[in-house]
Amino acid sequence: MRKTILAAATAVVLLTSGCGGADDSASAAGEKSTVRLGFSAWPGWFPWQVAQEKGLFAKNGVTVDLKYFESYTDSLTALSTGNLDANSQTLNDTLSSVSGGAKQTVVLTNDNSTGNDQIIARPGINTVADLKGKKVAAEQGTVDHYLLLLALRKAGLTEKDVEFTPLLTDAAAAAFVAGKVDAVGVFAPFTTTALGLKGSKAIATSADFPGAIPDHLVFGADFVKDHPTEVQAMVQTWFDTTAWIKANPDAAIDIMAKRGGVSAADYKSYDAGTTIFSRQQNLDAFAPGSTPANLEYQAQQISDFLVSTGLADEKPPLDGLFEPKFVQAVKE
Repeated sequence: MRKTILAAATAVVLLTSGCGGADDSASAAGEKSTVRLGFSAWPGWFPWQVAQEKGLFAKNGVTVDLKYFESYTDSLTALSTGNLDANSQTLNDTLSSVSGGAKQTVVLTNDNSTGNDQIIARPGINTVADLKGKKVAAEQGTVDHYLLLLALRKAGLTEKDVEFTPLLTDAAAAAFVAGKVDAVGVFAPFTTTALGLKGSKAIATSADFPGAIPDHLVFGADFVKDHPTEVQAMVQTWFDTTAWIKANPDAAIDIMAKRGGVSAADYKSYDAGTTIFSRQQNLDAFAPGSTPANLEYQAQQISDFLVSTGLADEKPPLDGLFEPKFVQAVKE
């Protein structure tokens, strides 16, 4: 899944790259455009692989150049620089890019993390409070860094109470298994790696903080303006795909597990930890409100996190960030 680009880095790539990409001429002419969609390793995004292999994009009349990124950070950069039209990314990362000057629009909530982001500790550490004075690894600025801070705060601690060790997510999981750190913040499928340490266990998960980690389909704002038909087809395809998965669970799991590089059994274990959103859940999330279920509320909370950790100089603007009309127009 999910690493956050620093706002400053986003600003640099925006200044050094064009925002229109290869589809500028099609955009200007109002012609039908191929959608360049990025996704990476997270259970809530693997359904795009099902959509491709089962011809569901074509069924909805949209041509998609589906790009899988081994490095999630690279997918964020690609969207910010116009080398993708859309990307699968967290709200944290979208806000980070927007704070750096990117113009992006959230058109769909794929899922909420409901357990697949975890703080995993070695034997002998049984609670978050036990982390005081211990070495904890996570990727700086990621949703799992965010989860760590939420868990510490709930336990009456701050990041200053632990020895925070910033590492890339895969490296953090490996360091934990090797005994180099006492605990680690990781997301599925890297949770499987970390839990390979005998006696290790999750002492906090995203299930403890409902709504805090939403994942989305995010487009460049100009693409949404210039190609609403294609955007609508993409959103429709998502719901057609989740319906296909529900009707064909074994075949779907085989496709998604293969893309994730894990066994079907391991993939099934992720099911409860990622809650795929229905259309109604999307409508509820996009609705204005001040509860953890509302994207508007979560965006404010995450904005505070980005500023407090130095990942953004100031809160990103939220005007125009959320566009619910495509979900509202979905045919069920």
